[in-house]
Amino acid sequence: MLSEIVEINRKGSDILFDILYDIVGSFIFAVGIICFVNPAKLAPGGMSGIAIMINYIWGAPIGMMAFMLNIPLLILSRIFLGRKMTVKTVKSLAINSIMVDVVAAGLLPQYSGDRMIGAVFGGVLMGAGLALIFMRGSNTGGTDIVSFLVRKWFPHLPIGRIMLFVDGLVLLLSMYVFGNMEAGLYGAISLFCCSKVIDSIVYGFDKGVMLTVISDHNHQIAEHIMTEVERGVTFLKGEGAYTGMARDVLICAVRRQEFAKVKAIIYTYDEDAFIITSETKEVRGEGFKPVKD
Repeated sequence: MLSEIVEINRKGSDILFDILYDIVGSFIFAVGIICFVNPAKLAPGGMSGIAIMINYIWGAPIGMMAFMLNIPLLILSRIFLGRKMTVKTVKSLAINSIMVDVVAAGLLPQYSGDRMIGAVFGGVLMGAGLALIFMRGSNTGGTDIVSFLVRKWFPHLPIGRIMLFVDGLVLLLSMYVFGNMEAGLYGAISLFCCSKVIDSIVYGFDKGVMLTVISDHNHQIAEHIMTEVERGVTFLKGEGAYTGMARDVLICAVRRQEFAKVKAIIYTYDEDAFIITSETKEVRGEGFKPVKD
């Protein structure tokens, strides 16, 4: 009985936080759309971009149009992606639409200055708002649903490439609707800013570098890294496919500013060391971002 009460409280708390993140995120997103992107006559991808173009042609409310354009996609989402994801999307999309049409459009002023400023600030605010929504496992439909649906039917296609293609079509269409090439170019800048801010917030600013090192001096290298840079090192057992020789493979995660120092340490012991460097979006654990935050 007690465990059931705890579970109910936990679910209630989750729903409350979902709604709170949706409200704050949607408000920030709405500021970006209404105050900067729409006055600059830009359509930076997605259903919001199409809604902005419809608003420009017929004057229809942006939020309401974005919701209506998503209805067919929500039906497909319910059929192919499941009820849970669709319900969360409807909730976030409804709050987002209200924020855009009722709160932002009715209360906030519009920036009518330089178009580049509108593109950059609009993209940054849209990205920050969407990131808060994404952090609670939800989305605002549009390109996200299209991408997941295409990925379901064509699993070999990367989601990022699908989203880039869909958003690219919207940008091309915006050039025709607004009657100038700059609409698409500035829209691409806004879209770039939006995606970069989303990545920074969702994946964290604590990006890092992972090094995989194959050397005959890995144990000396590891000891030097642990004492000089104070980073943990892991050994994996490996075997050369050609030589058949067994050796330890060194793996180490460091911050970007520490990479040059670690590379210098490696080459101090072995100038012929084989190094594979991979950029990581986020590193969690001791010495980095906490596992739970």
